[in-house]
Amino acid sequence: MLTKIISIVLTSLSIIMLLSVLYPVYDNAVIGFTAPIVCETNTPVTDISPSYESVPESKNPDKLSMYAKAYCLADAATGRVLVSKNGSSPMPMASTTKIMTCILALENGAMDSMVNVSSYAASMPDVQLNIREGEQYYLGDLLYSLMLESHNDTAVAIAEHIGGSKEGFAQMMNEKAESLGCSSTHFVTPNGLDADGHYTTAEDLCLIAAYAVKNPEFLSIISTDSHSFSDLSGKRKYTVNNHDLFLKMYNGALGIKTGFTGKAGYCFVGAAQQNGVTLISSVLASGWPPHKSYKWSDTKTLMDYGFANYRTYTLLSGVYTSAEGQNSSAFLKPLSVINNDKAGSTNKSLDISFNAECSMLLKKGDNVSLNLTVPENIAAPVSEGEIVGNASLVVNGLAMYDFPITAAENIKPVSIKDIIFMIAGQYLLNC
Repeated sequence: MLTKIISIVLTSLSIIMLLSVLYPVYDNAVIGFTAPIVCETNTPVTDISPSYESVPESKNPDKLSMYAKAYCLADAATGRVLVSKNGSSPMPMASTTKIMTCILALENGAMDSMVNVSSYAASMPDVQLNIREGEQYYLGDLLYSLMLESHNDTAVAIAEHIGGSKEGFAQMMNEKAESLGCSSTHFVTPNGLDADGHYTTAEDLCLIAAYAVKNPEFLSIISTDSHSFSDLSGKRKYTVNNHDLFLKMYNGALGIKTGFTGKAGYCFVGAAQQNGVTLISSVLASGWPPHKSYKWSDTKTLMDYGFANYRTYTLLSGVYTSAEGQNSSAFLKPLSVINNDKAGSTNKSLDISFNAECSMLLKKGDNVSLNLTVPENIAAPVSEGEIVGNASLVVNGLAMYDFPITAAENIKPVSIKDIIFMIAGQYLLNC
């Protein structure tokens, strides 16, 4: 009798010990993974240095000969800043403002919708289309007036049509800028005339332009040589011409927008494409009269630097997995699993994987790494496809892309029934 009692007590203690190991947070519910993140590794993705010749001294970003007080060069595909000076300093931006005005009109208005001209819109100072109060125009026609000739009265008419008022449209502009990641931009006017609280930065302008050039209608407008139209009555006819000299002076130029006010000086936001690479540039306060050509010189210098030094690299492509086989990756290791379906085992491994397609502009000396964040172990149940970690592509210390690391298989937890049967079997064998 005493022997049976001792056996029952030992069996009970065995069950309790097994439960404490296999179910550390057992509460009659599915056990969630709460282990802290303990593994963060930086794994080199590629060594890009050998594929570049030495960078000419004239192409060194620290030795660029520039007139602008602030400038930026960015990758159009990602918005990543490639080189800048005073790029995050808030400054007035004159008619480069109209990039945002145009893209909001394209996204929120129908090109064949009728724009009614208010007295306020008609009162705008030069540069003007000279529209008159009460006239009506197609929105699509006015966008050519806005971008090719930079008419201030047209900008306000468009703003009132899309936003209900100049103030309502300014709110839309600011909301859009924030959604694009512009941290130091505030719009007050749709045309860029000097106004208190109306400012942006060279880097924010590049973000806005990088977004805009992804719109085919925007690209079509800014590259048009001339456009003819009339008001809806047919009584007044116009032809507007493109004054963006960058289109004709630089190989692969796409446009975008000039600007000038007494406060802002000469400004220009440009885009160019060569060998499948699209770059965005912005220059602010690039001289004052009579130095109208400085903005073209500055833009050419930035573009030359970018196309001479940067190439597109495929950094990640396909599925990366910890499982042995064709796609096996040296930098992914299986996770240790507790509470799994192999009774008595606490170290079954879980294969993990992630799928990534990533190409980026890189230059000699760029530091590229893959930051992997995964747990030390994980508790069952685990479902195939469940997110268990993160892979982050880091360029020069800045995280550019994140890819979820997922479980590559299903793992079931040990049930209480399994444990009881296991211990009962061991007990019967020992009787």
